[in-house]
Amino acid sequence: MNPTDNLYNPDWEEHGYIQVYTGDGKGKTTASLGLAMRALGRDWKVLLIMFTKGGDNYGELNSFRNLSPKITRNLTIVQAGLDRIIYSDNKTEEDERIIKQGWDLAKRAIKKNTYNLIILDELNIVTSLGIIDIDEVVEVLKAKPERLEIVLTGRDADPKIIEIANLVSKIMPVKHYWESGITARKGIEY
Repeated sequence: MNPTDNLYNPDWEEHGYIQVYTGDGKGKTTASLGLAMRALGRDWKVLLIMFTKGGDNYGELNSFRNLSPKITRNLTIVQAGLDRIIYSDNKTEEDERIIKQGWDLAKRAIKKNTYNLIILDELNIVTSLGIIDIDEVVEVLKAKPERLEIVLTGRDADPKIIEIANLVSKIMPVKHYWESGITARKGIEY
């Protein structure tokens, strides 16, 4: 057989990959949301689970709520966090409970295979904080359905995640206006 036959060259457009957006720079969630919009524009079913992000003060949530009914039918957003940023010194049992509920939902969604794209926003943070076991995450990702695309965002991506990922983008700051005392701005950071 000719090596260019489809028996030897699978249809890579039909294959789903694991993508990771990590690093200390700004734009990891923004990149994943841009990918969500692209996928929705192609009639993909998208699940966005926002770990560590609760509340209603996110511009992207306002935008998603105002999309056309045709697009919103394909989009599910779940907030698996309280209305604050968590760190190792301020996490609570309530944080852990809500985050673990979000992770349980993610595992069921991956196994059920009804989405084309699942974005696990800030999952890298919750694994680095030890709220979700990294080995369990790796096991779930390795067993994902073939055509499912999964994106993980957040600082401090574990080396085990980087190893199994197909695409890793490390977003690093070169210069940031926060260094001069400018705080998070509505419409830009949230």
